[in-house]
Amino acid sequence: MLQNQQFVNIPIVYLKSNKNQNLVSFIFVQKDYPNIAQQHCADSHIKPRGNIMLMRLSFSTKNSLLCCLLFLISIFSPVSNAEDSEFRTKFINNYKTFQFKAQENLILKSGDIMSDEILSIILDAMDSDLSVGKRMFLLDAASAMASGYEHYHGGGKKFLRKIDKLIKKELAKEAARTAELMKWKEAERFLGNFVMDTHEKELEEAGLAPVIYPHWVHRIWYDCSVCHQDIFIMKRWRNEITKDKIQAGKQCGVCHNGTIAFGATNEDECDRCHIAGKPEAERLHNADQVDHKHIAEVAKQVGAEWNADKLDNGRIPVDEHGFIDWLSLKDDGVFKPIESLQEGYEQKIRDNQILFVSKSKLANVLFSHNVHSSWIKCESCHPAIFKEDLKNKVKMVRMSKGENCGYCHGKVSFTFADCKRCHSQEKGVEVAGALIHIGKPKKKKKKKK
Repeated sequence: MLQNQQFVNIPIVYLKSNKNQNLVSFIFVQKDYPNIAQQHCADSHIKPRGNIMLMRLSFSTKNSLLCCLLFLISIFSPVSNAEDSEFRTKFINNYKTFQFKAQENLILKSGDIMSDEILSIILDAMDSDLSVGKRMFLLDAASAMASGYEHYHGGGKKFLRKIDKLIKKELAKEAARTAELMKWKEAERFLGNFVMDTHEKELEEAGLAPVIYPHWVHRIWYDCSVCHQDIFIMKRWRNEITKDKIQAGKQCGVCHNGTIAFGATNEDECDRCHIAGKPEAERLHNADQVDHKHIAEVAKQVGAEWNADKLDNGRIPVDEHGFIDWLSLKDDGVFKPIESLQEGYEQKIRDNQILFVSKSKLANVLFSHNVHSSWIKCESCHPAIFKEDLKNKVKMVRMSKGENCGYCHGKVSFTFADCKRCHSQEKGVEVAGALIHIGKPKKKKKKKK
């Protein structure tokens, strides 16, 4: 008889019961309990697999019920890195390569072990360290295995029901994960906005919504160089923004000190920033609901300008991709941001051009240092993003990953998907004084003999 006080310490990871035979099967980690079968059961079938032990024991009805009860209160904790059996290796290979006849023969001669094999692959699929793709592949393979078992031997329906439930559960979890990722997409779709939800659980406990930071609004009042890189590193998730730092006069607290802007230490002002997901956040990501009066009042307070009367129909101009045309706004005198929080600051403008020779059918790109250095400091790009020579590997695929020009463009500046916005310099036309960036030539592919 299996003693209760010894049994309850076994970390069960799978259990099933056969009512007719009073048979209970369970799996546990054999390295922790190597001799339990020999010590406590008269009739057992033990199948080791890696560091997993699958054991079938015959019990009285009373003890079977006890096992079931213990299983219900146990934690499902699959063990990974078990060595694949010969059957599974062959089955997976046939499954991947569509070897239907070989698969049929394998299933026909393996009926006596398939029940254990299906249990084993289900167990491995539930390893918490697996990627979603790997888990779904194993569950799909388990489903195919159970279908074959049912077709040729019978007895696979119970596995199919179990696997179907697990697949639906995984799909639901993935849908929830995707929904969580997309939750703030609407708020962040407007140029440069981002939702600060790193401490979302703590905020929920405090009854606060996450902060939505409207990059575009602050850009009206301040040049990019005011904050970057002295106050904030120009890279999301790199600054570890916290309430304590802000209230100590750092990060957002540099301006939100009660003098330049409303104070961050005033608990009554929390809802002015913590509005993500609330109706009042609409004005921060909808160009038709911009509060021009408020923007103008703050601009006057900090020493900037916002002349909404110069806007066409009072609407901020956006391109076909939904990005604000900042250069037009600045040229038309709609806004004039301050250049620094420090008195006596002198802006350093780098006045040269670089001609990027395009290897595609598109026109060349003429890069203006003047335009860019009037917004940001040199150290925002050099040397972290671009080395100060003409040998940088500048590729569209890199930009799409947030490198090169993609560090800003597509986030807080117009998207690089608007090809002709940059590729506008006619090929073959010399540009006086421009530096030439040719890049490295493409490697010629060797012809196969």
